[in-house]
Amino acid sequence: MPNMRPTKNEMPSQDAKERAKNFFEVTFGYTAETAIDEAKRCLHCKNMPCVGGCPVRIHIPDFIAKVAEGEFEEAYRIIQQTSSLPAVCGRVCPQESQCEMHCVRGKKGEPVAIGRLERFVADWHNANSCDLPVKAEPNGHKVAVVGSGPAGLTCAGDLAKRGYDVTVFEALHLAGGVLSYGIPEFRLPKAIVQKEIDNLKALGVKVQTNMVVGRVFSVDELLGEQGFEAVFVGSGAGLPRFMGIPGENLKSVFSANEFLTRVNLMKAYKADARTPVFRAKKVAVVGGGNVAMDAARCALRLGAEEVSILYRRSKEEMPARAEEVEHAEEEGIVFRFLTNPTEILEGEAGCVRGVRCVRMELGEPDASGRRRPVEAEGSAFTVECDCVIMAIGTSPNPLIRNTTAGLDTQKWGGIVADEHGQTSREGVFAGGDAVTGAATVILAMGAGKTAAEAMDAYIRAKQR
Repeated sequence: MPNMRPTKNEMPSQDAKERAKNFFEVTFGYTAETAIDEAKRCLHCKNMPCVGGCPVRIHIPDFIAKVAEGEFEEAYRIIQQTSSLPAVCGRVCPQESQCEMHCVRGKKGEPVAIGRLERFVADWHNANSCDLPVKAEPNGHKVAVVGSGPAGLTCAGDLAKRGYDVTVFEALHLAGGVLSYGIPEFRLPKAIVQKEIDNLKALGVKVQTNMVVGRVFSVDELLGEQGFEAVFVGSGAGLPRFMGIPGENLKSVFSANEFLTRVNLMKAYKADARTPVFRAKKVAVVGGGNVAMDAARCALRLGAEEVSILYRRSKEEMPARAEEVEHAEEEGIVFRFLTNPTEILEGEAGCVRGVRCVRMELGEPDASGRRRPVEAEGSAFTVECDCVIMAIGTSPNPLIRNTTAGLDTQKWGGIVADEHGQTSREGVFAGGDAVTGAATVILAMGAGKTAAEAMDAYIRAKQR
């Protein structure tokens, strides 16, 4: 009989005051007993609505059934059939707006904690199993993947499972893309990311770092003299956006990309960091998404006395995950809603002394469906700070589109690709943030999976 308790099992975590001073993972994960109890809440619906909400189509009821039986390794094998990054997804995937949103248990209570169970299964496997993935029989075909973020890694893993000789080209010195440079250690430990990448390497995926496609090789050269039969572009969206307001060129103004890369990839939070980052007393973070939450919480852990998030809409319109907002509030982050910066004020030595802002009111809905913020009359005020972090979005780097012949792009910079990831250039596929602009890890993974299927079909068709 199913466990009909209406609420999820709580996720144990560090005390808010303690975790705000360290970079250790915030949550501890379920125990085996808790996972089994939570798994028994699943009703095993015949139409499996949860699977329909998963971009990588994990067989959710099947793996949960194995958890309920205590068969954790079997549960992992089921997840691994469709997901290359289960320990990552269990931590950062927005399950509340995807699989869990469709869970029938959520209609009269809380949905089954699918994400927490996925994390438990992946962590259990990593801690208890020494088995490496089995390489597929080589099929004699060679493909390239540009970028080692979630889209690229998923595409590479799915193609390797089909027997392809896969090489991933990563511009930075460490693989993982946004998983390594963007998401903080306290949300996604880098040892977890490396373990997932090691599993892909065991499948035969080759990863070459410090390889800037568009400089070392162009996409044309990969398809030509380098002998690759198809290329997937999953280079992400790492070009930061700014507001275009006065003062953005001051010394202590950062893009969230630069700030988080220094903290996460370059380990600037360590006392002996070779590439330290400015440690401010009062920090203002502009934006309301997950990146803004990550930047604010990192600034707090670096020793800031006060960290404010400036967001021009209300809390209800914030795109950040509810869990991340809740964690930030618990840790003492100050939220200033309906607040829009108009100027960054200069202080001593060219650094920031504050942000000039205006109060906003919500008007009619815009194209996104959210109510459009409009300035309230006579509402100017100043937020005192000595550092500003801009977290208002990113765009794809123009390097690949500028160095690839016949590649159509959107006006804002994204690569044009159809629903299968096929671009205007034959043999070139694309997906993830390079196509859609900044989105979630799991959506990028879904795009990588779709492109892998299309690349396989493309190469097979050429053989006929």
